[in-house]
Amino acid sequence: MTLPVLGVAGWSGSGKTTLLERLIPVLTARGIRVGVLKQTHHDFDIDRPGKDSDRLRRAGAVQTLVASPHRIAWIREVHPPTPPDLAALLAHFDPAELDLVLVEGFKHGALPRLLVHRAATGKPLPENDGHWIAVVSDDCPDLGLPCFAPDAVEAIAEFLVNTLPIRKENAP
Repeated sequence: MTLPVLGVAGWSGSGKTTLLERLIPVLTARGIRVGVLKQTHHDFDIDRPGKDSDRLRRAGAVQTLVASPHRIAWIREVHPPTPPDLAALLAHFDPAELDLVLVEGFKHGALPRLLVHRAATGKPLPENDGHWIAVVSDDCPDLGLPCFAPDAVEAIAEFLVNTLPIRKENAP
């Protein structure tokens, strides 16, 4: 079975991260092992200045892998800066350890997506490219798709379990 991937897209400030932050514990409580891929248009750093991994990276290491008994982090410098490739990034996830990958960003990728929209942002609804499976919004526009309030995370989780090919042995 292919690892199911769900995009979560919307304008900046629409509540994508907040939705995921609330949805992940609900999915996890159902026995669904969740991975997350977060796209950002900004430069970022996960190292802390002065720590060994930061010092080695700044010394010129192109890739740095930091490992402990509790977590592993892979830092790869991208020169020249290039747009991230969704398929290549998804290949880093281990399907044996996951039941679902949630992708925040990559709004033009060909994957099923939740559209997160908040009327207070004043931004228009993006054009439906045919990949939306539901809308999460404070005003539920009439788009012919299921629509959920942002705080209806139990209902959203139920919808996802019934809509996506999530391994049913892990999801009640």
